[in-house]
Amino acid sequence: MPNPAVPGAPTRVVIDTNVLLALWLFADPEVAALRGALESGALLALRSPATDAEVADVLARPGLFDVPPARQADLLAAWQGLALAVADIAPAPCRCRDRDDQKFLDLAVTAGARWLVTRDKALLKLDRRLRSKGLAITTPLGYAQAAADGATA
Repeated sequence: MPNPAVPGAPTRVVIDTNVLLALWLFADPEVAALRGALESGALLALRSPATDAEVADVLARPGLFDVPPARQADLLAAWQGLALAVADIAPAPCRCRDRDDQKFLDLAVTAGARWLVTRDKALLKLDRRLRSKGLAITTPLGYAQAAADGATA
């Protein structure tokens, strides 16, 4: 896994769609530590064309959240303005059981993320396997606990 860490540079993080919605649409208190780290610049969020497409698709699904089109565009633009786009994504060395979540794993590994924050059980099951390679896959509360313990760098 590439190690793009530069002293003083923000730690790289991939955030799955569920957690992203908790951050930007619902202001879920479980993501407060993650929000604070993003807003302070301690974390650098990463995105890809595939992850952007999923966020846009979920926001636009009729009857799911009923987000008006203008709000959808604002949310997507805010996310894209905050997160670093990574265009060339390579397959991760392991496969996620849920093919829909593979895009987050591939992005995290390709871009050298330290964290993949998710609530998806299929991704969370890969944590132990990838932690030795420098990628921690955790929930928003797991990230908050690591931040409280000072283990987020």
